[in-house]
Amino acid sequence: MLLEINNLYFSYSKDKSLFQNLNLRFEEGKIIALAGESGCGKSTLLSLIYGLLDWEKGEITFNGTKLLGPKGNLVPGEAEMKFVAQNFDLMPYATVAENVGKFISNINLAKKKETVDELLDVVGLQEYANILPKYLSGGQQQRVAIARALSVLPKLLILDEPFSNLDFPRKIELRERLFRYVKQHNISLIISTHELQDIIPWLDQIVILQEGRLIQNDNPEETYRNPYNTYVAKLFGEVNIFNETEMTDFQLSKFSYYPNEIIVTENGIEAEVLESRFAGNHYWNKIKIEERELIIYTANKIENLIKISFL
Repeated sequence: MLLEINNLYFSYSKDKSLFQNLNLRFEEGKIIALAGESGCGKSTLLSLIYGLLDWEKGEITFNGTKLLGPKGNLVPGEAEMKFVAQNFDLMPYATVAENVGKFISNINLAKKKETVDELLDVVGLQEYANILPKYLSGGQQQRVAIARALSVLPKLLILDEPFSNLDFPRKIELRERLFRYVKQHNISLIISTHELQDIIPWLDQIVILQEGRLIQNDNPEETYRNPYNTYVAKLFGEVNIFNETEMTDFQLSKFSYYPNEIIVTENGIEAEVLESRFAGNHYWNKIKIEERELIIYTANKIENLIKISFL
């Protein structure tokens, strides 16, 4: 087991307790998402793992060694880990390439340049190699910091909202290159996010926190198909939530249905189409069954009365 968190307690103050008896296990070589709404404890947990905050009780064990945190480490952080937080801590008067190569040995300069070039390719910044960080956007600076963290091939890479500063095309480009690179080099990755739907294809595990409590910890498919509660279901985007009475009335097998899990059929429950709007690769529709409004996605525009079934 690469990382174990046992009976962890942490409070920001006497009046604000966050983690109480938190237990987690992370296997080596996995890509793990830490998810939840803002304020759930994602960033705090990452800082605790990396040794930037002291915990009150409990143990964090990394690669068989118990971590000490700031009380035991003169220099913040842990060996064989790299953490890219929201502040990127780049050297302002060094170029992008020099920042990425900061931790790489100068013994073989040709090899160093080759590694830096490869990492710049991973984060899509090859053309910015000789630029100073101050001329880069926040998203570009973030990618430089990620490339620098990868340069030492850490056992564990920790990323706090790594795609938050990126526009959609760059996000699509970076996520695939990044995840392929860490898998290729057997780097374990813990990534905090509030946009699970963007990275599901590459995840091995999803850990969901709510106000410091561990709500669900499972593989992506199980978490998506069988969310523990409405809080978990809503983390994946638009979702239709049903109470117990509605589940009985509509003969439903679960409390949540995503818009693509409700389909138009020849035989089913009659529904009135209230709105049908083009949304790119699908139509976004608001329909009404009895007194209940639902959101469904369809391939084509729909109108008037239809019949639906729940998958």
